[in-house]
Amino acid sequence: AGMGIVLAFDYGLRRIGVAVGNALTGTATALPVLPARDGVPDWERIRRLIGEWGPTLLLVGLPLNMDGTPSAMSERAARFSRRLHGRFGIRCELMDERLSSFEARDRMAGDCGRTALDSVAACVILEGWFAERARPAG
Repeated sequence: AGMGIVLAFDYGLRRIGVAVGNALTGTATALPVLPARDGVPDWERIRRLIGEWGPTLLLVGLPLNMDGTPSAMSERAARFSRRLHGRFGIRCELMDERLSSFEARDRMAGDCGRTALDSVAACVILEGWFAERARPAG
């Protein structure tokens, strides 16, 4: 309850995928990919996104190694999450995204180019999070 709009980020060094989701309907929509320079996003564009959508929660995909151990990227993604929280004061959660980029690639297989792949991955992260929340505990 009280969950409204969720923004999810698929963190990368050159591109950061973004998806917006509605916790009530459990739907996710890919948004334009944000350019990043060596992992540093355009914070102004993120500020505008947050202003536009008014999310109550930010999700950041955590790129763990397949065996579940942290990778160099997962430390950077965690730092990105802390910065998001520090700048905007919105609750941030990290979501294990080990399977999301595989699934995103499958979904994009019939599509042209890899333009929106990062944002499709953000969608998959968000849908996975909704699915986990919908599952009864225990």
